[in-house]
Amino acid sequence: FFFNDTATTEIYTLSLHDALPICQFTRRPCSCRGRIRGNHNNMTHKIFGVIGWKNSGKTTLMARLLEEFSRRGYVVSAIKHAHHKFDIDHPGRDSYKFRNAGARQVALISPKRWALMHEFRDEEEPDFEEILSHIGPCDLILVEGYKGGPFPKIEARSPRSLTQEPLSGDDRRIVAIASDGEANTGALPGFDVNDIGAIADFIAGHLGLVKK
Repeated sequence: FFFNDTATTEIYTLSLHDALPICQFTRRPCSCRGRIRGNHNNMTHKIFGVIGWKNSGKTTLMARLLEEFSRRGYVVSAIKHAHHKFDIDHPGRDSYKFRNAGARQVALISPKRWALMHEFRDEEEPDFEEILSHIGPCDLILVEGYKGGPFPKIEARSPRSLTQEPLSGDDRRIVAIASDGEANTGALPGFDVNDIGAIADFIAGHLGLVKK
């Protein structure tokens, strides 16, 4: 599902580190520091991920970072990977009727935004690079999910999380920790999850974003 709002560019989020394993896209040791080339006009996207266990606050952190970077004048897009079935359409809607009747893709267009829904049916879920090819020009893509993605990430932690095991021990692309409680960050920089300005500064510096 792709969504484009003319007022706030959105599509839905991802994450990386310096010392790196084989990139699943290039098949070479990854040194992209969050820059991955997509197929849209052969551009290179700057990507940063937000990951965490359920109830870690990662979605709230994503939304606040999107707001902060937009406030700073950046054009930001987002990617979200869901592990469960989701639906953005509802019975009774015209688009639902089209989809239910067998349409593989349904496009909705209005003066404010457009959306494209794609039914997999017998297809496999596309990989991240294919999703990236649908993202238009932007300064930054934030990604939620895709824990194994080949880009830098910040791990969200919370005492309310259903799982307390750190993710950073298994992923060298996690470059920082954001928490709303006590957290052992080891050698990684740690941030209060509510200090959005500092987290945004870190991401901008890590990716080399040009100040607006």
